[in-house]
Amino acid sequence: MIAQKSIQDVLYAARIEEVIGEYVNLKRRGVNRIGLCPFHDEKTPSFIVSPTKNIYKCFGCGKAGNASQFLMEYEKMNFVEAIRTLAAKYNIQLEETNQNPEEYLEERKHIDSLYLVNDFAYEYFQKQLLETDEGRNIGLSYFKERGYLEATIKKFGLGYAPKSRTHFYENALDAKYKEEYLRELGLISESKKDFFNGRVMFSIQNLSGKNIAFAGRILGSNPKAPKYINSPESAVYNKRKILYGLYQAKTAIRKSDYCILVEGYTDVISMSQQGVENVVASSGTALTTGQLNLIKRFTDNLTILYDGDKAGIKAALRGMDLALEVDLNPKIALLPNDHDPDSYIKEVGHDAFLEYLDQNSKDFILFKIDLQMEEAINDPIKKSNLIREVVESISKIRDRIKRSTYIQQSSLLLGIDERIIIKETNSIIRNNLKKKRREKERAQLEETGYRGSEEDFINEKPDQSLHNQVEKKIEAVDAYQERDLARIIIAHGNETIKDEDGNMSVAEYIYGNIVDVIEYFDNKIYQQMIIEGFQESQRGNYKGAEYFTNHTDEKLRDAAIELVATPYVYAKWDEKGIFLQTQKRPEENFSDDSFQAIIRFKFRKIKRIMASMKQKIDSISQNGDPDELRHYLKAYRKLQEEKLSMADQLGIIVG
Repeated sequence: MIAQKSIQDVLYAARIEEVIGEYVNLKRRGVNRIGLCPFHDEKTPSFIVSPTKNIYKCFGCGKAGNASQFLMEYEKMNFVEAIRTLAAKYNIQLEETNQNPEEYLEERKHIDSLYLVNDFAYEYFQKQLLETDEGRNIGLSYFKERGYLEATIKKFGLGYAPKSRTHFYENALDAKYKEEYLRELGLISESKKDFFNGRVMFSIQNLSGKNIAFAGRILGSNPKAPKYINSPESAVYNKRKILYGLYQAKTAIRKSDYCILVEGYTDVISMSQQGVENVVASSGTALTTGQLNLIKRFTDNLTILYDGDKAGIKAALRGMDLALEVDLNPKIALLPNDHDPDSYIKEVGHDAFLEYLDQNSKDFILFKIDLQMEEAINDPIKKSNLIREVVESISKIRDRIKRSTYIQQSSLLLGIDERIIIKETNSIIRNNLKKKRREKERAQLEETGYRGSEEDFINEKPDQSLHNQVEKKIEAVDAYQERDLARIIIAHGNETIKDEDGNMSVAEYIYGNIVDVIEYFDNKIYQQMIIEGFQESQRGNYKGAEYFTNHTDEKLRDAAIELVATPYVYAKWDEKGIFLQTQKRPEENFSDDSFQAIIRFKFRKIKRIMASMKQKIDSISQNGDPDELRHYLKAYRKLQEEKLSMADQLGIIVG
């Protein structure tokens, strides 16, 4: 097991922006980085990476964590694997202990096993291709006929599945792999027969290069058998969110700020071998928004390069509209008749291929107009249909400036009043928004449990009692005060503050001022944060936010990340020549922030204590002990004085 000290060394050394930057195209936004969330499909970036806090947070889906959590969530690693990966990246020597490792979560063990089985299959197919007579005579001969070099074959993990119906199954059992995993990954059938046989094999990797699935192409002509068969979806493979070749292409795409999308595996391989490396293909499925969002992590610019036949044109048009929906800048290029990217680049070579692409790539308006204008020019019905198709595409563009530019271009090219296009576009957008709003409301109705803010309590159903409304409002405000104190402890607990007793840490200052009411915390996680922050500060070990964002307690860690993450950045007024004389920023004003938070917190708690005490006094006054009554009245008056003092400090009037 890895020593705790080594784990902390790795987590403190790992730079979140470097780790996530290998997977997500991050752009600078003030002190933070922003990009499209890799955990859900989105069009507007809401995924924030904070280098100063060393955390990430998506304000769309809620995913958050540090570098190790990102690898665990995205790569399906367990904690130990994530730490070892980061240690290797940052050249940190890990110290091992003799303690028994904690048991992995069952789901992660399951996923680890699937990866191992896929790795075995990957090596098996390659070995069959390169080291057996059948593989060399059939599979390798096929790849060499296509002009693939040995380096290309290894780069893309090409292989061969022998004609035997049980050879892979028997080899996997001999290697001690479980039959249930072989079946789950689609490598064998229910009847224990090999799923892939007599085919050349293409391995499919995820963004980090892990083997997640396979595709097999039949050799020869067999009208009864499909040309390609693919692995079924599994816990490690979602074909709607995978692009073939993206692992090999991601660096070239980011560097060129431009991606080429093709249809076939061999298109990707041939183009890559010819030096056009920023190319990917959809993986055994029609193009999806999930796949396009993968591209958008690395670039906003896309060229769809499909065959020039009817099927290719139809697929290109569909892909173009999907690309507009995810806010890509799509262009379309169709190849000459009887050519696909594989054959065309082999025929004309690297330079001529790129020149053709440059000259023949068109934006969606020009493409649609060129495609249909010849027939539509003298036919009002066809022309109106063409205009409607163009407007439908324009309505999918989210950026208003970009949308306005395309409207102007369409007006000129189609010879129609710009106002008409604007009106029709807005009508489609409004209808789409209404549809999405209805879907969202329907989804919210299906949810259970309270998720709103304090204001939501005011608008609750009228059949709820006034008492319950008031109680919920009080709890919401108290929760806010507790949250505020925990936030300050995490963000500034290791800072130095000065009062009449001298210098002390913010954590010590807060704890010392609320210790008499800390037992009244409603949120035990926030309570624990304040206690631990104080204890670590007393020991001289407190590192501020990083202590909690790397905490071993998952609940504390997630809550800490939630508290310190923010989607906001400061306006750069000074860069515009505007200098404002204002109060300090919150992170520079922790002294006043701490004082105000303490007062607000104690004020709320004392009010609740007094309300409880008032009930006790009313009960005793009816038939209780007079001495006990005097004791409670004295305590109540003392609390009343303290409440009035705090109200004065807060500048509020109480009755």
